[in-house]
Amino acid sequence: MSDARGTEPDDADGEDGSDDGVLAASDLGGEGPPIEEKPYKIVFEANKCFGAGKCAEVADNWEMDVVSGMAKPRTYYIGEDDLAENVRAAEVCPAKKERGVIHVVDRRTDEEIAPDPHGDGTLSVDW
Repeated sequence: MSDARGTEPDDADGEDGSDDGVLAASDLGGEGPPIEEKPYKIVFEANKCFGAGKCAEVADNWEMDVVSGMAKPRTYYIGEDDLAENVRAAEVCPAKKERGVIHVVDRRTDEEIAPDPHGDGTLSVDW
């Protein structure tokens, strides 16, 4: 299974070799810029986006692709200055029965900041 950029996640095996079934944000995508510069990462379930455009209404980082009719981020790695608007984009996304397909993750802790429907910081993707 691949993420929105077509990269394969690493094994979800725990340190003891057991499969705990938990997918960490660090399992997805490349390394990106230094964490100190861009401490947040967008994980986007593009395969579940249905083009409502709410994200593009509230965040400059999100745009609607004219060809596909779907949303896409301008960048997957963001700093503090862009955090609030991307959190808002994640919160207003109506896909997945209002749980959203935009996930904002703190790269320092590997916790989902938004939308965080589980309330525990675990990554809420459905791949």
